[in-house]
Amino acid sequence: MIIAAGVAAICSVAHAAEPASMLPASNAFAKASTLPFGYPPFDQIKNEDYGPAFAEGMRINAAEIEAIANNKQPATFENTIVAMEKSGQLLSRVSSVFGNLSGANTNDSFKALERELSPKLAAHSDAIRLNAKLYARIKSLYDKRAKLHLDAESLYLLERYNTDFVRAGAKLSNANKEKLKALNGELAKLSTSFAQNVLEEANASALIVDTREELAGMSDKAIDAAAVAAKARGLEGKFAIPVVNTTGQANLSVLTNRAVRERLMAASLARGSHGGKFDNTQVVLKTAKLRADKAALLGYANFAAYSLEDQTAHTPEAVNKMLSEFARPAVANAKKEGAEIQAVIDKEKGGFQLAAQDWSFYSDKVRAERFNFDQNQLKPYFELNNVLVNGVFFAANKVYGLTFKERKDLPVYDPDVRVWDVFDADGKQLAIFIGDYYARSNKRGGAWMNAYVSQSKLMGTQPVIANHLNIPKPNAGEPTLLTYDELRTAFHEFGHALHGMFSDVNYPRFAGTRVPRDFVEFPSQVNEMWSVWPEVLANYARHYQTGAPMPQELLDKVIASKKFNEGYRTTEYLAASILDQKWHQLGAKQIPADVLGFEAASLKAAGVDYAPVPPRYRTTYFSHVFAGGYSAGYYGYLWSEKLDADTVNWFTENGGMLRKNGDWFRKMLLSRGGTMDAMQMFRNFRGRDAQIEPLLERRGLTEK
Repeated sequence: MIIAAGVAAICSVAHAAEPASMLPASNAFAKASTLPFGYPPFDQIKNEDYGPAFAEGMRINAAEIEAIANNKQPATFENTIVAMEKSGQLLSRVSSVFGNLSGANTNDSFKALERELSPKLAAHSDAIRLNAKLYARIKSLYDKRAKLHLDAESLYLLERYNTDFVRAGAKLSNANKEKLKALNGELAKLSTSFAQNVLEEANASALIVDTREELAGMSDKAIDAAAVAAKARGLEGKFAIPVVNTTGQANLSVLTNRAVRERLMAASLARGSHGGKFDNTQVVLKTAKLRADKAALLGYANFAAYSLEDQTAHTPEAVNKMLSEFARPAVANAKKEGAEIQAVIDKEKGGFQLAAQDWSFYSDKVRAERFNFDQNQLKPYFELNNVLVNGVFFAANKVYGLTFKERKDLPVYDPDVRVWDVFDADGKQLAIFIGDYYARSNKRGGAWMNAYVSQSKLMGTQPVIANHLNIPKPNAGEPTLLTYDELRTAFHEFGHALHGMFSDVNYPRFAGTRVPRDFVEFPSQVNEMWSVWPEVLANYARHYQTGAPMPQELLDKVIASKKFNEGYRTTEYLAASILDQKWHQLGAKQIPADVLGFEAASLKAAGVDYAPVPPRYRTTYFSHVFAGGYSAGYYGYLWSEKLDADTVNWFTENGGMLRKNGDWFRKMLLSRGGTMDAMQMFRNFRGRDAQIEPLLERRGLTEK
């Protein structure tokens, strides 16, 4: 997943000359960082630095924009488009740090400032995008673009600026511009409220149990950690199981007490919808209404139509078609898997029908029976540092020639955060990589990548890229052993990091992962392939105590079981994607009064209302679409996976882990950022459009 820090595409992080600020020298953001690559001086940044830096950043940026808009010289590409690309450096510098740390390392000061800033930043962005004089200059250039003799990237930049401004409302009447500004301000507030409610509710929803016996099935170390977590909450003698981001919870696979599993699943499913301080139902309804209003104001039937027009899918109809085509076979597979699980329950004389809280626990038994192993057999071979150094980094070295050197001298915002210099095949430093892998109570759930500094030839900047996961931190002195999903996530997020680090573009607007939302997951999904590539597995999958390699028999079972539970995985994802579309394909007059009722009806209408497989995210904790950048875009993971599966086939057909393959993928796609149409970029790499068959095969949807 990508988290885009900053306020607008027209702002850029840079070391290039910038207007002097009126901030005191004691403010960490007053000047560009002097650390390598503009790495943030985390040790110098104080909570009280952010507010003044944002205020001054917006003031300077507004003055820069006014100067561009009111320039008495005729508009040129340099004095208008390039000037905007160079603007907003202070604002972007503080935004990139605050935007990430508000998710990765928040506190009460951050939360208060976030609530205060969100409408102000929305207003600032609107003031730029709705500036009539500024747009007149852009349009004058756009209208004569064929005569400007621009290079391909510059021409595409001009076209994107015109599109960005039109989609932001530049052609609206003055009265409608004011309406749009009000809508954007309210939506910014609602997004902040939703995100903060999700984090607070996750902490408040931890499962509390009274006895150690109730946690039977969990390891002694995990139970000890639960005791520590309860004590930290002032519940000495009890045990606390935190609730993680998704509907499914890892401990459901091991808890033998069905009543406890049921309580844990119920706590997860109820988040944000059971009343109280952190309830998100009204936030959802207001957000859906205001997004529909915004779309109507801009001339679209609904928010999905507005959002998707600028993605590679282009229309809601195209997305609906894809989701519906996958729904029937996916649910059929899930029901077949459910029947196998029910057979195990009946064989054990369980005396109950399969429910959502049972799936993980019993599917692991089915897996063990069919493949003669369970997931827990893998964990001793997936120690975090070994996975990173000898897995993730090793694969990047083999495919792209990268090398990594950890450094301890750069400041970090949490003691567990690690930093590496990244060197290209020619020995020249390419980037700085930050790894933040452990879960914290002040860190939002999920996994994501962000850029603190983006690459740009115009600005003379090189990438500072970060990955974030939420792996439970073990007790002191104990190893960090990953689940298979956590392992895959580490490779996935590093795929995003590679996309950012390999960026080789002129303009900040196109740097790294600044591509259509339904294309951005494609490179990260491709990088997952190396997690189970035999040469890579053999290099990192070693027992954390003995160093012994994972037995070939177990390796074979991992590969053989890759399609196991795909019905479940596809169905839970489709259910969430369908909910996203259902909410955002509503007109302003179609907003329901009952969030959960609408959710249930939507799932039933789409044929994905199979109770043992709830949506990966329910509406009230679906941060991707109500607080992140995936509104009407969660389908993009599957859309991108079509490209991914076809690309994996290309690597396999061309010899796999070869430098020539990595160099071609990097040259034709990973380095290009958003400099051209995304699907044309794929065609240039692959030589044709993507085919669907590899994805159907991967998902186990080709069987009758």
